[in-house]
Parts: sequence; C-alpha cells; structure tokens
Amino acid sequence: MGYLEDAATEFQVQGLELDWACVSWDGDLRFTGSEWSFHDFRGDRWCNITNPDNRRYLLNAYRVLLTRARQGMVIFVSPGDSSDPTRSPEFYDSTFHFLTGLGIPALP
Repeated sequence: MGYLEDAATEFQVQGLELDWACVSWDGDLRFTGSEWSFHDFRGDRWCNITNPDNRRYLLNAYRVLLTRARQGMVIFVSPGDSSDPTRSPEFYDSTFHFLTGLGIPALP
C-alpha cells in the first residue's frame, strides 16, 4: 500500500521524475465532448479563460503534472457535488469519460 507523501504544484514538480504520481484533475480544464473548456476560479464562481496565453499556460500546467511519473499514475477526477454549484458533476463527468475513453482504466 502506498501513501500520499507530499502534495505539489506543477511548479514544484517541474523537472522531477517520480516513481508514482497522483494527479487531481479539477474543473479548470474541462472536456466538453468536442473540445477543451478553460476556466479560472474567481471569488465564488468559475470564469471562462479567453486569453490564448492563459489557456496555453493552463494546458502546460497539466502537461507538466501528467509527465512526471515513471512507473504509474492515478488521475483523480472528482465526481463533483450537485449541492455545490462550484463543483457541479457536469464540470467533471465529460472529462472523466474522455479519459476513460482513451483507455485509462477507472478504479472501483
């Protein structure tokens, strides 16, 4: 059994090679069924990111996080919470289905 030893941002893991990694995928980058949707959490709500540079920055943050593991990785996509409008399941479901559609197995 493994344990979460340390949590880190994309800045802290830049250049590292880890044996195992767990990436938590949030509602900031969402697959909408045909394309990616980019968001930033401000105050008490999600806002669309329209600036192309900020979109590339967000994609790069996920790229860094998803390329650190040598042996294996778990990608955690929240099920959301229908009672919390900032964590609606619709923010996460299509991304989860996209990732599992790529062949990434879902854990029970």
